[in-house]
Amino acid sequence: MRIPILIIILSICSSFINAQSFDKVWETEKVLKIPESVLYDEIRNQIYVSNINGKPTEKDGNGFISLLDREGNIKNLKWVTGMHAPKGMAVLNDSLFVTDIDRIHIISINNAKIIQTIEVKGAGFLNDIVIMNNGVAYITDMNEEKILKLKDGNVEFWLADTMLVKPNGLAIYKDNIAVGVKNSILRVDIESKNIKLLIDETGPVDGLIYLGKNKFVVSDWAGRILLVNPSEKIVLSNSTEKNIQAADLGYIPDSKIVLVPTFYDNRVVAAQLP
Repeated sequence: MRIPILIIILSICSSFINAQSFDKVWETEKVLKIPESVLYDEIRNQIYVSNINGKPTEKDGNGFISLLDREGNIKNLKWVTGMHAPKGMAVLNDSLFVTDIDRIHIISINNAKIIQTIEVKGAGFLNDIVIMNNGVAYITDMNEEKILKLKDGNVEFWLADTMLVKPNGLAIYKDNIAVGVKNSILRVDIESKNIKLLIDETGPVDGLIYLGKNKFVVSDWAGRILLVNPSEKIVLSNSTEKNIQAADLGYIPDSKIVLVPTFYDNRVVAAQLP
């Protein structure tokens, strides 16, 4: 039996609820240089932005980290330089960890300089990074479709699986990790490495923020930002027709503000969760 095309389209669209209020709080000037990732530092009450400043895979030495206050004022555009195409970031104590194609930089936050660079042999496209309470970090390699583990300064292969299709965003999820892949969010058990599907049919996941109670905010790079849980998907904003991207999201939890790097649009936009 043939099903009319219109019914198929309506069925697909029905899984996404129309956008709710997602009001802009502030935005930076367009002075950033291809911002890929935003990270809010709760301890220091400041924001880090990784700027590719070139092509995402090019080793050109142009990349840098910007420092913002929580109101979006740029305190130092080129706070730390000397990178190629920096992407995902995570804070551990007084250090900022940054992925950079096939390297991981460790930056002294107090001294605003790179204190160590770890080369990752065989890496294709290091993307996001999360650090657990015990200091162990997990990193996605989107091109090689695997997750790496960083412990005591040493990087090792940790996990590959057929479910890890273009792994990108990472989030700490109930003492384990959540991974955003091509069309879903997965949970990976740290001890057993077992993978469980948490939320399906999300579209490609770039930024991934865990809010608690199985709720996530995700971005798909092309411009959509969604609030998702296992039973519904709410479109918060969609700038794809304007060709404004939404890359790796940051989050200020005490005010429930999502930080959106607009990539080629060269801004960070802060918006209030409904």
